[in-house]
Amino acid sequence: MAETIYDVAVIGGGPAGYTAAIRAGQYGLKVALIEKDKALGGTCLLVGCIPTKALLFNAEVYDHLKHAKEYGIDGLGEGKLNWKAILERKNGVVTRHTKGLDFLMRKNKVTVVPGWGKLTGAAKDGIHTVEVAPREGEKTAPTAVKAKNIILATGSTARMLPGLTPSDRILTNIEILSMESIPKSLIVIGAGAVGVEFASIFKSFGTDVSIVEYLPRLVPVEDEEVSKELTRSFKKRGIDINTGAKVEKVETTKDGVKVTFTDSNGKTVVKEADRVLVAVGRAPRTEGIGLEKTKIAPDRGFIKVNEYMQTDEPGVYAIGDIVAGMPQLAHSGSMAGLVATAKIAGKYARPIKRNRIPGCTYTEPQIGSVGLTEAKAKELGHKVKVGKFPFVGNSKATILDAHDGFIKVVSDEQYGEILGVHIIGPQATEIIAEAVTAIELEATIDDMMWIIHAHPTLAEAMFDGFASVEGKAINV
Repeated sequence: MAETIYDVAVIGGGPAGYTAAIRAGQYGLKVALIEKDKALGGTCLLVGCIPTKALLFNAEVYDHLKHAKEYGIDGLGEGKLNWKAILERKNGVVTRHTKGLDFLMRKNKVTVVPGWGKLTGAAKDGIHTVEVAPREGEKTAPTAVKAKNIILATGSTARMLPGLTPSDRILTNIEILSMESIPKSLIVIGAGAVGVEFASIFKSFGTDVSIVEYLPRLVPVEDEEVSKELTRSFKKRGIDINTGAKVEKVETTKDGVKVTFTDSNGKTVVKEADRVLVAVGRAPRTEGIGLEKTKIAPDRGFIKVNEYMQTDEPGVYAIGDIVAGMPQLAHSGSMAGLVATAKIAGKYARPIKRNRIPGCTYTEPQIGSVGLTEAKAKELGHKVKVGKFPFVGNSKATILDAHDGFIKVVSDEQYGEILGVHIIGPQATEIIAEAVTAIELEATIDDMMWIIHAHPTLAEAMFDGFASVEGKAINV
């Protein structure tokens, strides 16, 4: 039988990889998807975005139950958390969607190849060869996949502090999702999206939570006013916050862990807890995939690409968390996969504009943002005009008993161009989509002030947010 030569082989089955594979199949290309894990979905579906957000929903429901009497529900009380049932529901959500991916592979005629994919060098006669080693613990013989094009989508792993390794007490995003019980106390090292999301979850579950962050503020990539509002909200909820703090030592003790750090005033502080979560960022997973046999020269593990996700090695593309300068977000990786496959298929491909990628943090309150912060817009030389609308003026937010937070719009004063939108408040991760669309379509403040929004909705706050730039918000 003739050896199968694929049009494209994708290495990695996370959101970037499986999206690329599906779209390539839709284009009618012959596709192989190489995946080292036993299930498709990558970090996002298996131990990241999806299970975390499942827990966040549990936390949100539990927070509502604590105030059941206020909603006219007597005799309910807080109820008792069943951690085993919470984990079962979380796992059920994950399983449902991994099965969904298996179906989508069959539907789009994608051949799934189990194992660890590794480049073997430059293409020969226009054909690349990927060596596929068996999965860990399996004894099958290595195989080879041949393809005209390769898409690298190998994702990322959690960074650890020097000298530490994950255990039942020192956790990453993986271990914290499968603890046997809810800890009475938790120290979170790192206040990016992962750190503050887990801090929010476990505070709702009754855990005594402390955050230790090296930089001067929580969620440091967000607009400064958003960081201040999240800090205010977290402190109100009883979360202990330590910013400008340098971790010196993490030790296991007889009953838990001990973290020693230097605070913002130079004072040595020691905190003890049942568990510590290390959430200090993610490292690209590019070791051991054969880059040294190609023209690709990674920078601190990241791969440089052009606007169509092409690397320095002809016929090899890179997408997702391994791409230099790209935010490590599932949705940006997925879009990068669509760009790469369109280019391979000879279809229209629209390069990603990185300042138009939304960022979402699923804390309570939620955060959604896109575009330039006020500080960055000024740094780039814009004459900035800013509007700000508080959710306290939105009737739907009051109905939901979630009127903390605001919408902040950063615009260019001369032309009314929308430069950035920053939201902290109820359903911020949903309503940010309108701002992304507005910026993508180059709408102005005047354009958005004439968009009709249904009443009463949280999205209606977007109207007042844009109008606030001109001092014409109705509900404030």
